[in-house]
Amino acid sequence: MQDTASTDQRPDAGQDPSGVSRRRLLGAASAAGVAGLVVGAGGTALGEALTEPGRPTPLDSVGSTRIPFHGARQAGIVEPQQARMYAAAFDLTPTGADRRAVAALMRRWSSAAATMAEGGTPPQDDGAALDAGPSSLTVTFGFGRGLFDRIGLAAHRPEALAELPSFPGDRIDAARSGGDLWVQVCADDALVAFRALRVLQRRAAGTATLRWQMSGFSRAPGAAPAGGTPRNLMGMKDGTGNPAPGDASFDSTVFVGGNGAPSSPSSPPWMANGSYAVFRRIRILLDHWDVLPVDRQERIIGRHKRSGAPLSGGGEFTAADLSATTASGGFAIPADAHIRVAAPASNQGAAMLRRGFSYHDGLRPDGEPDAGLLFVCFQSDPLTGFVPVQRKLSRGDALSQFLVHESSGVYAVPGGAAADGYVGQELLES
Repeated sequence: MQDTASTDQRPDAGQDPSGVSRRRLLGAASAAGVAGLVVGAGGTALGEALTEPGRPTPLDSVGSTRIPFHGARQAGIVEPQQARMYAAAFDLTPTGADRRAVAALMRRWSSAAATMAEGGTPPQDDGAALDAGPSSLTVTFGFGRGLFDRIGLAAHRPEALAELPSFPGDRIDAARSGGDLWVQVCADDALVAFRALRVLQRRAAGTATLRWQMSGFSRAPGAAPAGGTPRNLMGMKDGTGNPAPGDASFDSTVFVGGNGAPSSPSSPPWMANGSYAVFRRIRILLDHWDVLPVDRQERIIGRHKRSGAPLSGGGEFTAADLSATTASGGFAIPADAHIRVAAPASNQGAAMLRRGFSYHDGLRPDGEPDAGLLFVCFQSDPLTGFVPVQRKLSRGDALSQFLVHESSGVYAVPGGAAADGYVGQELLES
């Protein structure tokens, strides 16, 4: 995805005699509204643009959108998917491997994330996004399994935070997997996301060092009709079958103690309102996928490529009818189609909230694209969410022959922080 720019690079292109660019005037008009620019107090926006060319125009809706950091649950789980994402994991340093040091780090991180979510400038800011707004920035923190041993809290480690099993076909690179601390940074502006991760990395100095980092992208705001499902690099709509906020089982599927359910032994009290994140870097064999006829691609997925509708009929959001048959008597949605094998009905109700982003890291030595999906899912227990579904997919999904799972991690994502607190405070001060 690249920004577009005018092909006319003359210094005076698009300017009126006052020295104000046409683009800047249109930006001011968009931000203030046409009517407001004509009369009333809103008219000062255009006046200032004309009389003070050095003064920035107001942010548009994309840059000005704020998602609060503080709350009962962490942001970056149920919010609409942003255009840019960084995922990163940190390991504690020998001098940072104690509970007090981690608590101090989480306080620093939470304070910086809250400031940036409001569009503010925290200490140790590198200035990359000084003229940008919050751009729907969310920062989500998770704790890896090894953290609890490192800081003497093994007795507080949730049973649900178990090592993921090895699945058939996995080619996991340990150097790009796991980690004591996991961070997901999302925003609608690339520099805002980059700056946020850099601030967190600088604030970790002396306590934790970066283990791995990956970046992903999705559709930019306004690039597709509102409410549409984003497409992945295979051209298929990705996420149509996600559980949706408002569904009766949504909270209990995604959050610990959702719908008022008591925390199970696998999720101790400090995980109330939290979730568990599974992260996987999945390379897609695009050169092999792209040569398939569209109807073959559709049968592998179980949906029509253009509309996203299931092959059993209806529209994109029509529930897939796994019992529907064709005129010849076969299943309308093939037995090995991705949506059939992954469906809760095929996995004793197992479900999760997927929030994946595409990535492209150039070419591999063999000349094939190093591209695919940074798969992120949230659930109240990965042992009953991700694990059974992935086990079945790895053995019976027609799509698996086009996917390579290259990195992996599972993390406990605590509940949110109060305005005067920090993420993980109940655990770290227990």
